[in-house]
Amino acid sequence: MVETAVSTVPPEAERLLESEPVMAHLGTCVEGRPHVAPVWYRYVADEEVVEIVTTGRKLANIRENPRVSLSIQKDEAGQTRWMVSLLGTATVVDDPDETAAARRRINEKYGAEPAAYAENTLVRIAVGSASYRTY
Repeated sequence: MVETAVSTVPPEAERLLESEPVMAHLGTCVEGRPHVAPVWYRYVADEEVVEIVTTGRKLANIRENPRVSLSIQKDEAGQTRWMVSLLGTATVVDDPDETAAARRRINEKYGAEPAAYAENTLVRIAVGSASYRTY
């Protein structure tokens, strides 16, 4: 019997996630209270993982409840062009070297200085399910 790896994220959704530096919205929930906040992200296709660097309430919520959602949408002139929604499990990476490397990759994607947001901590989100739509 041969096992075939099945991608959770459809190829077209991967292309959209990697296409340009648009804002994502991270949803966390603790004690029945949802919290949604904008984040920069980087999608790692070969691992089906999203990297973010964050701090504050988002990070505290993830430490307490690692189940998260991520919504990414591209608009032009007030019209939605595409959207991708991801559900996954977040892992906080408390390694300063890994965090610095991820921060550089994310900041590069968004055109920020490599050392920007130095106080933030790396979070890797393993994608459990994905949906997308183009318009």
